[in-house]
Amino acid sequence: MFYYLARGLAALYMILFHRISLEGMENIPKTGPVLVFANHPSAFDMVLIGARMKRKIHFMAKAELFANPFIAMIIRGVGAFPVHRGRGDAGSVKNALALLEQGEIVGIFPEGTRTRKRNLERKKGGAALIAYHADVPIVPVAVDGHYHIFCRMRIIFGKPFLLPKPEGAKADKEDLYLGTSIILDRIYELIGQ
Repeated sequence: MFYYLARGLAALYMILFHRISLEGMENIPKTGPVLVFANHPSAFDMVLIGARMKRKIHFMAKAELFANPFIAMIIRGVGAFPVHRGRGDAGSVKNALALLEQGEIVGIFPEGTRTRKRNLERKKGGAALIAYHADVPIVPVAVDGHYHIFCRMRIIFGKPFLLPKPEGAKADKEDLYLGTSIILDRIYELIGQ
């Protein structure tokens, strides 16, 4: 209930104060598990993407956001769950995989932090790790524009794809970074970067 109320308020705010065009909404599967990977130019990306999707999305969010109990309650209420950045966080990976097994949508920012433009140094192997284990459709999403009031913005949902699995029994660190690079290529192609 709280999720849909918050999503409605966020959508109303976006309609009133931002000029947002949506492209490719038909690329979001109507049912079943989906991984949504997006670029992360602003702290408001979770709100912007989630407000316009018909299905509930569970975003992986930095653990620091959950330090304040009141803010943590709100963030959890809108479906987010914590990830401890900078180290392998098996708990957040298990949480993401469990949500996908339940047929949910999980949203991840594969660069791990806010980035205005594509930066080849900023990519996390955990994005590909989850994609390899889940083996579900991936929808790349690109947020393009600035969050200033009344500025134009675009949210582009790309066509779903599956990340090809590496050869061998287990993906090594190089495979994970290569997989995340493929995901980032799909995202940034949507805005010509």
